[in-house]
Amino acid sequence: MVIRSLELETVCGITSSLPQHDKIEMAFWGRSNVGKSSLLNTLWNRKSMARTSAQPGKTQTINYYNVNDVCYMVDLPGYGYAKVSRELAEKWRKMIERYLDTSRALRVVFLLIDSRHDPTKQDVEMYRLLYQKGFNPLIIATKTDKLSRNEKKQKLSGIGRVLGAESDTPILPFSALNRDGKEEIWEYIDYFVQELGSTVTA
Repeated sequence: MVIRSLELETVCGITSSLPQHDKIEMAFWGRSNVGKSSLLNTLWNRKSMARTSAQPGKTQTINYYNVNDVCYMVDLPGYGYAKVSRELAEKWRKMIERYLDTSRALRVVFLLIDSRHDPTKQDVEMYRLLYQKGFNPLIIATKTDKLSRNEKKQKLSGIGRVLGAESDTPILPFSALNRDGKEEIWEYIDYFVQELGSTVTA
């Protein structure tokens, strides 16, 4: 897909009403500081459309990006951020669950996992949560430029095993530094837009 138009159309906080769209949504989720904003900026060929930070927890809202007026790419707040209160973290989680439960347009969730480490307990918990809600998440293994070729193969295999993913679940390696994996991720996005249709029927 060639990006002809890209707009941060809606930003929703804990108390916001969530929009219902007539175009499909694809959500991106992962642990805080996993590289979610860097992934989105790389996919879009933008430097700072999605805000990045060395400090985890930068994304504290649900951000809806309208891409070419054919789909929405939805940036969800990261989980596992230790420097917020447990009460606030629980409010973020409830907001995300409300989105997962109520969006009529959400068709795909990409779950980002840091390839350098085994999935955390929370990664496994969130993966299972998505499955319970009827999604079959695609896994994006970030920061693969930090791994050797042999390490990458072992780590990708380990991610699927620890998460308990089905054997045919895609695990897509990605590096924002050298852009490895960008085209493959776009192939999936294009496929979903074409196969699921860009228009949602109620």
